[in-house]
Amino acid sequence: MVDVADATGLTSAFSDALALLRRRQSGHDPGRVAVDLAVMLAGGGEAIADQAGLFGAVASDPPAWRVLSGMDAAALTQLRQARASARELAWAQTIETRGCLPGSTAAGMPVAGLVLDVDASIVVCHSEKQSATRTWKMTFGFHPLFCFLDGTREALAGLLREGRAGSNTTADHVTVLDQALAQIPDAHRHGTQILVRSDSAGCTHGFLAYIRGLREQGIDIRFSVGVAITEPVREAIRAATGWIPALDADGEPRDGAEICEITGRLPAELLAGYPQGTRFIVRRERPHPGAQLSLFDTIEGMRHQVMATDTPVCGGSIQYLEARHRAHARVEDRIRTGKDTGFGRFPSRVFAISQAWLELALTGIDLLAWTQHLLLNGEMAVAEPKKLRYRLLHVAARITRSARRTRLRIAEGWPWATDLVTAFERLAALPQPIT
Repeated sequence: MVDVADATGLTSAFSDALALLRRRQSGHDPGRVAVDLAVMLAGGGEAIADQAGLFGAVASDPPAWRVLSGMDAAALTQLRQARASARELAWAQTIETRGCLPGSTAAGMPVAGLVLDVDASIVVCHSEKQSATRTWKMTFGFHPLFCFLDGTREALAGLLREGRAGSNTTADHVTVLDQALAQIPDAHRHGTQILVRSDSAGCTHGFLAYIRGLREQGIDIRFSVGVAITEPVREAIRAATGWIPALDADGEPRDGAEICEITGRLPAELLAGYPQGTRFIVRRERPHPGAQLSLFDTIEGMRHQVMATDTPVCGGSIQYLEARHRAHARVEDRIRTGKDTGFGRFPSRVFAISQAWLELALTGIDLLAWTQHLLLNGEMAVAEPKKLRYRLLHVAARITRSARRTRLRIAEGWPWATDLVTAFERLAALPQPIT
């Protein structure tokens, strides 16, 4: 993945972004140190000491710590801009070699444009760290907020927050969305439909109004968020008629699940707080074993979930819109695998260093995604990081050097040797911008 970072321009962009951190010409390039740390995290490492200089020297612990501690707010902003620059080239390479970017699907059908999933998660700390506090789950640690691009599995943005940070804080959601949109190349940000999905934590009047306001900036953006079931919503659900079958992930009717639009049954004062054209869709189904039910669900004998979206009637049937929203659950997999790719453990007591570590973890997730989109096919192109590491990244091999060349000798019987060789061939053939 070091080579992928070089081929997408990430290494040179990081070097420019962190140039001011370099103390002397003979020292390690801070940009290269940052890339090496991101590659280490992508490979499953958990600490700086997990770096391995198989194909070249890497910084030892002290210079690596100096780079991390030198990343202030301005440096992090420069790093994010560098990531956006590399992403633009990676996307251009993907489109040129594969024809298009990987897209999102729902109910067995493609979702037009880009789908951004916003969600938060708790990262438990087992020692005292700056800004680590008690969380709403009665644990101790941080409560970061993330935004992932569903189709490509890239980590667009992440905001490290103290453990007691609110789940539905409008300002934090706006910050993460702005950072995520800044990561999308201009041609796609202003020329492609964008859907923002979130659970009920993103259903605040301020956040939805902000999303609606982005249209005035030339961004074709919509939202699909979960809705808390309050008493007016319960009354609308009780009065609802015209239930139709819900769809599963393959687009087939789901047994025991029904949906209905309740927009017209909600009181006007409730609707007034949402952007004009917001629609409300409720889903009810027989609860599965272990499902968390409210008192209302227990009385009705069904589990209920409500979503809100400003996608107009011409944007698809309510069956499709509800299935499209439920696909937001995929972000849980992104966060789960992300915790194995850097942000499940913060090694420093200093909050600023933890923020820098998070940014490099997001970079590592991007490198994994770019490696799969640009170099791999079939099952390996969609494999989770753990499988990718076992089959390709951590393959047993021997490095030999002769005639000023380095060779990687892989056991001929390794089942995925062909995939690895093909990946190196595609890496060498990647198109590069004309300078």
